[in-house]
Order: sequence, then structure tokens, then C-alpha cells
Amino acid sequence: MADTRPKLSTIDPVWSRICDEAVAAIGTEPLLGGLVHSSILHHPSLERALAYRFSLKLASGEMSEQILREIADEAHASDPSLGHAARADVTAVFERDPACHRYLQPILFFKGFQAVQAYRIGHWLWQQGRFDMAYFVQMRVSEVFGVDIHPAARIGRGIMIDHAHSIVIGETAVVGDNVSMLHSVTLGGTGKEDGDRHPKIGNGVLIGAGAKVLGNIHIGHCTRIAAGSVVLQDVPPCKTVAGVPARVVGEAGCATPSLTMDQVV
Repeated sequence: MADTRPKLSTIDPVWSRICDEAVAAIGTEPLLGGLVHSSILHHPSLERALAYRFSLKLASGEMSEQILREIADEAHASDPSLGHAARADVTAVFERDPACHRYLQPILFFKGFQAVQAYRIGHWLWQQGRFDMAYFVQMRVSEVFGVDIHPAARIGRGIMIDHAHSIVIGETAVVGDNVSMLHSVTLGGTGKEDGDRHPKIGNGVLIGAGAKVLGNIHIGHCTRIAAGSVVLQDVPPCKTVAGVPARVVGEAGCATPSLTMDQVV
């Protein structure tokens, strides 16, 4: 007898939840029906929906939606990790941002989530050696979302960027998994030096609003960086740093600061 059970590849609880929330949203606000249908319900998968949003938001007189859609579809088809990262990212936003009440919200409304997904396409282009197209994506993400992430930067999964205005992440920066940061964070260099010149952020780090982490330094896992701090030296794991320049002021206060989002020092 034929096996009628659904294949594992067809089971996608994140996408199913997003679609259910999309239907409910139309029932609550029918005037958003066109937006919700075109962005969510017309697509068979999260990957296809993300490709559509990528092309819609980044298109301009210089680059058509069709070309950008083809690029994004190609990226997702060739690298399934992009979709896996997106699911981790949208879950991270839902779980950590108190303003997020549905999985649907980041895809439609939150520029931090959308900017990170667009960066991931740019990073894929960079890895393919398509540097100029990657730079174009970086430029448009900066223009549209106010988020400037170099396509060569390496960023893990489960990333939550709250508000996301004026985020800057440099070329040789590395951001681990399950990192949370707020607006106006800079992961930058300290001058005109070339080569490996940007911060390495460990897993589970919380970076407060306006914090600047500068130079080829290492921030240990599960560290808290207080808002407005300027970090110029390595930070051990599981510490809280604050000040200008930043110094260790105590323990992190919990095992996973990026998840609890407790920013009180």
C-alpha cells in the first residue's frame, strides 16, 4: 500500500503559521487583502515569498523587480540554508521583540528582518563572485531600510535587529548565532587599516542601542553591551560591558542575554 503520509520536506510549521496569520489579517483588515495576498498567500513557500518581498522593496529605475526576483529565486534554490536562516530569524523576532505579536509582522512590516534577508541574498552573490551585484544589493538595502551591511560580512542565524535604523556592519565583521541588537549599532573599524579589521561577535550576544564595537576584537558569547557603549578591546564571555570606552561592569546576569533582552545594567 502506498505511503500517504506527508514528506518531511512538505512540513513547514513556520510557513503554515504565517499563512494562517495572513488569512486572519485579511479578515481583520480587508483593505490589506491585496498586500497580504501578493506578499504571502500567492506563494507556495516562505522562500518564494521572501524573494517577492526582496524584489518589490529593492527594485528601482536602475534594476527591475523581475531581475531581482530571478536573483533571489536562484539564491534560495541553490542554497537551502537561506530559508533555514530566515525561519530562525523570524522566530527570533517573534520571541524577543515585545512589539511582535505574529510571525507575519516581520515579513510585511519590520525593516530589520527584511534588511537581514536582503543581506543574505547579497552575501550569497558575494560568495558566487558576483561582487558588483552584491554591492548593488548593499546600496539598495542601505537606501531603503537605513541598514548598511557589507555583503562579505558573515552573519549567523536567529538574528533580531530591533528598529534597525542606522545599523552598520563592516566587511570583515562576523556575527554569531542568536544575536540581538538594537538601532544605531556599529560593528566597524578604527581607521583606514586594510585586511581583517572588524569585530567578531560571539553567539547569544546582546548589543544595546547606539553601541559601537570597533576594530578586530572578539566579543565573547552571551555578553551584554550596554546602550551607547564604545567597545575597543576584547570582552570575555558572559560579561556586561558599559561606558566610553567600555569596561566590564559585571556578569551578564543570565545565561542568554540576547534572548531575555534585559538591558538594565
